[in-house]
Amino acid sequence: MENYMIILAAYLLGSIPSALWIGKIFYQTDVRQHGSGNMGATNTFRVLGKKAGIVVTLLDILKGTAAVLLPLLPYFHDTAVHPLLLGVAAVLGHIFPLFANLKGGKAVATSGGVLLGYNWPIFLLVIITFLIALKLTKMVSLTSIIVSILGPIYCLIYYLMTGDLYLFLVVALMGFFIFYRHRDNISRIKAGTEPKIKWL
Repeated sequence: MENYMIILAAYLLGSIPSALWIGKIFYQTDVRQHGSGNMGATNTFRVLGKKAGIVVTLLDILKGTAAVLLPLLPYFHDTAVHPLLLGVAAVLGHIFPLFANLKGGKAVATSGGVLLGYNWPIFLLVIITFLIALKLTKMVSLTSIIVSILGPIYCLIYYLMTGDLYLFLVVALMGFFIFYRHRDNISRIKAGTEPKIKWL
């Protein structure tokens, strides 16, 4: 029973619709009705501005981190569920949030939070890669796609060094989720119509 409860808790953490709640509570704005219509950090930056975008990004990262760290709570000490599977549950919660009609974001920040909670050095490597790619491309979507490919490669190298197969498999799965969720962006990138950021 405890195993089911911790998985549910991780999913519910991921289901917290940060962009939706921040928009409605502090800006009286539903981000789903503006910009790209996506309920994620990128659209929050676009619709509500830099301050709200940073807050939503941090909250979405923390959802993934908190899910991975759930076994540290006394109630869940004896769980047999691997922390990375809890991370996957949180990512699925972000993509299909119970609190927002199962229509969520693209899970980039939450996936990063999973890495932060489980292996912070690789998270740091991914963040550096993200920032460099974003500086060069000026497109959050293309940068997210690049990271969704390079992240699993980093973890494959780490697996060959340490034998942590779980990390490679889970990051590859999260990378697939991110890549798939950006399929519309890929079409716009090819057409040259994908929006570019101006603040970096």
